[in-house]
Amino acid sequence: VLKVLSHIDSILRSPRAPPLIYRRSKGPVQNYTKENGQECGFEHLPLTIEMWADQLMALKDLHRSLRKLSLELVPWHAADPQDNRESIRVEDLQFVVDAILEEIENKEKNSQTPSSPTLCAIVSHFQKLFDVNSLSGVYPRMNEVYTKLGEMTNAMRNLHELLELDSSAPPTVVVDSVGKLCDIINENVTEQVQQLLGTQDMHSIIKKLEEHECFFPPFQALIQDLLCLLEISNLDDILPTVRSLK
Repeated sequence: VLKVLSHIDSILRSPRAPPLIYRRSKGPVQNYTKENGQECGFEHLPLTIEMWADQLMALKDLHRSLRKLSLELVPWHAADPQDNRESIRVEDLQFVVDAILEEIENKEKNSQTPSSPTLCAIVSHFQKLFDVNSLSGVYPRMNEVYTKLGEMTNAMRNLHELLELDSSAPPTVVVDSVGKLCDIINENVTEQVQQLLGTQDMHSIIKKLEEHECFFPPFQALIQDLLCLLEISNLDDILPTVRSLK
């Protein structure tokens, strides 16, 4: 018995034992003597063994609970064929926990579904950007934005083709090209007006227009009277008709 108790005492004193397992009693206790004459205190041994027994039973319950959790989170994992064995080790529990953690980490990495707070933040940001006061107005505004975006995309694509620009050209380049084209058109129109009026001076153009404004109304009235008097409707018939009367 002493040999067995000494062996148990060495186990309790082992560095591998939990630090609170072995505590020497402070009161008067019955001591046994080892072969080497050193005293051994085993007054706490029954409580320690009872605690170990309770922990072993709790280990089984914990393993059973972890298996249920595993079936809920990772039901595609096959059940351990040794689930019903009498002896449950800490390594078995660690294996179940590691399997669950691995599946959860993989699911978080591969999941494309945003969380509820993320979705709420996205909707709130959309309302702020596009001035939507209520949730019921989000979908109509989304449709409106989508329609406007489609129209703008088509317009920009057509402008790229008309201006012979690369499809990757930004909108600023398109605007600059349109501005240059408008300048060219305005210059051509000005030149054509100058050629039509026979002058290169802006003041002369204004004077010519004033002269036309003074001359044209009486001339138009004279032509209308001639058409009525000669009973004709075409300007080209005025001269032949007047000659025939002569």
